[in-house]
Amino acid sequence: MQFSRRNVLVGAAIGGGLVAAWTLRPRSFSTPLAPGRGEYAFDAWLKIGKDGVITVAVPQLEMGQGITTLLPQIVAVELGADWRQVAVEPAPVSGAYANIPLAARWASLWMPALPGLANDADDLLAQRYAQESRFNVTADGTSLAAYEMPCRAAAASARAMLAMAAADRWGISWEECIAEGGFIRAGDMRLSFAELVEEAAEYTPPDPPPLLPEGAAEDPIFGLADAPTAFPRLDLPSKVDGSYLFAGDVRLPDMLYASIRHGPVNQAVLSRFEAGEAAGMPGLGTIVKGKRWLAAVADSWWSADQALTRMDPRFDVDEAVNSSTIEAVLDEAVRRGEATRIAVRGEGDSLMEKTQVARRYDFAPATHATLETTTVTARYGDGRLELWMATQAPEAAREAAARTLGISASDVVLYPMPAGGSFDRRLEHDHAVEAALIAREVSKDGVRPVQLMWPRGQELLSGKPRMPAAVLVSAKLGRGDGNVGTGGEIETLRVRMAAPASGKEFGHRLFGNKTNWAAIENAAGEADPMVMEGAMPPYSIPNVALDHVPVRIGLPTGRMRGNAHGITAFVTESFVDEMAWKHGREPLSYRIEMLGSDLRLARCLQDVARLAQWDGGKDQSGQGLACHRIGEGEDAGRIACIATARRDGGGARVTRLTAVADIGRIVNLDIARQQIEGGLLFGMALALGSALEYVDGVPTTKRLGSLGLPSLVDCPEVEVDFISSKAAPFDPGELGVAVAAPAIANALYSATGLRIRRLPLFADGL
Repeated sequence: MQFSRRNVLVGAAIGGGLVAAWTLRPRSFSTPLAPGRGEYAFDAWLKIGKDGVITVAVPQLEMGQGITTLLPQIVAVELGADWRQVAVEPAPVSGAYANIPLAARWASLWMPALPGLANDADDLLAQRYAQESRFNVTADGTSLAAYEMPCRAAAASARAMLAMAAADRWGISWEECIAEGGFIRAGDMRLSFAELVEEAAEYTPPDPPPLLPEGAAEDPIFGLADAPTAFPRLDLPSKVDGSYLFAGDVRLPDMLYASIRHGPVNQAVLSRFEAGEAAGMPGLGTIVKGKRWLAAVADSWWSADQALTRMDPRFDVDEAVNSSTIEAVLDEAVRRGEATRIAVRGEGDSLMEKTQVARRYDFAPATHATLETTTVTARYGDGRLELWMATQAPEAAREAAARTLGISASDVVLYPMPAGGSFDRRLEHDHAVEAALIAREVSKDGVRPVQLMWPRGQELLSGKPRMPAAVLVSAKLGRGDGNVGTGGEIETLRVRMAAPASGKEFGHRLFGNKTNWAAIENAAGEADPMVMEGAMPPYSIPNVALDHVPVRIGLPTGRMRGNAHGITAFVTESFVDEMAWKHGREPLSYRIEMLGSDLRLARCLQDVARLAQWDGGKDQSGQGLACHRIGEGEDAGRIACIATARRDGGGARVTRLTAVADIGRIVNLDIARQQIEGGLLFGMALALGSALEYVDGVPTTKRLGSLGLPSLVDCPEVEVDFISSKAAPFDPGELGVAVAAPAIANALYSATGLRIRRLPLFADGL
């Protein structure tokens, strides 16, 4: 976002606050931040207190990705603050915090008729939509793209105002002043922010804001992966000592607790339950009947959950979901279904008169397995609803709850809580609707807060898993010149994916407030480019065709960390690796030869080979290689990974994961490394477990321990390094997820000689 007089209006607000507004027609927002006693608000982004504490507003959900450190760090660097005096608070819902890049990226979901009018962050229609709808959704790694420049502009304006106040005291020009370590300096003179803030709030900042030449950045030094950061995470101390509060930690006076039972997938209707079996249970209060669920409220969650078990709710289901049916539908579709061409490179598949080689890949539904199950606390009284919850889409949650109760969204107050893991699970808001209805019933006996917490089995039943898919890859290969080490280059590639229109289903739920089945019906038969994100290979394959065969499987599906990249990277890197071995080519050089002009990804491959001491994967060494790119052009993120694995009983033992990533300018090296490490382990979990099997609409897995997730003792040695780059920052959270599974599968081929073409890898044993 470029800030200038033409597209940014900066005006004084109450208490010295400033608010930036982008225009289709002139648009302004009241200052969202409410300064406390002795505090002064500067723009929508920061407050400075007379005690010197700088408080930064963060409009994104903290779910482990470190955003409550990254945005304050950006402000601190631009402002010249002392990191030890920086604090953070969740931002209120406001158009001032619109996530315009994400609104543009998802334009096809909220404006399906003419998405091309709003699919760029500079499009005025995208800006206006995001502002008017208070769209501050946390997703797709867009936080820095959306908020870095507004944070820098606010901090630069505040720095200038502090400098003006100091300069007037000293009788010099404010441009002579330097902000550093929480002080304004000029020669031997210095004044703290605390001493200047009251006066500074009265000044008008320069337009445009006097930004520093460069934004916050930390340079990686190859081979020194454990270099300390000057900006340790703000949330780390409280997470270590246990004082950090998640949604499940909310405790309010006189609070009640609720548990819930949902019907089988999909259109189950509550038909009966034995209320008498729970009669007389100590602490049991209200029983709340939804059309498709039953909840119990008690003075403890355990009592509420046990009451539901005793009442044994039953549901009528017309067509329950079964995994065997899903697999049959996908199989028929990938073989003979009608496809829609999503993307083409070169001549597509027109030159592939006869398929030389074809491989099939299959993917089971994968669950998020968040550590904290779905939890929300609600209080309703006098036509006003309060919600304490972790949500990636706060305004959508507020509006859904308001519609449910027949009240205005302005009468719903949402207190944002951090998430104990999300992986895009908290984009959904069905629990907000349930909690609103339960709180309304509870309020009939007096206004009391009630905390609804789903049991693990209900999380697995009613969560929206990552879509299942069947993928057929066909290719035409080069013949080479007859010499060893030549031939096998992919000249034409066709990827045919059978999968539900999962992205469009999600869009109907989030933007249209549709039920699960209504979203499925609305998206039925529509091709969905979102389900094939990442399928266009990073390699310079001359001719590529991508086809989507939309299927209706009856299973509601949703977004997950890595999303389609967790599927498409596995397909591409498994196929490329297999073609290399098939033609006697060394997998690393085979990939680099096909990369063509993507020198940055080639550099990732070369550096990871050196870091992991790549041996070619020969002689059953158990090393496997994979790489992936998310996005296009200079702003894309790139990663290469080498996994070391071996056969271990009926599964695998992954002993090492080594990765090198190019994510452009790195704001916080430590957080970037944590994101890659976490993504690699999440991808490893998707490779070895996380799958759900359904029988009569109910998952056969009921507990976290039955998902086949790696435990602490299973975690491999993980080494992550970065390539120094001046490109725009790229969020690293999804890169590791995409690349881990294919690297592990290729490592197992090296170790065992068995090629596994499905996820999870051991669904049918090794």
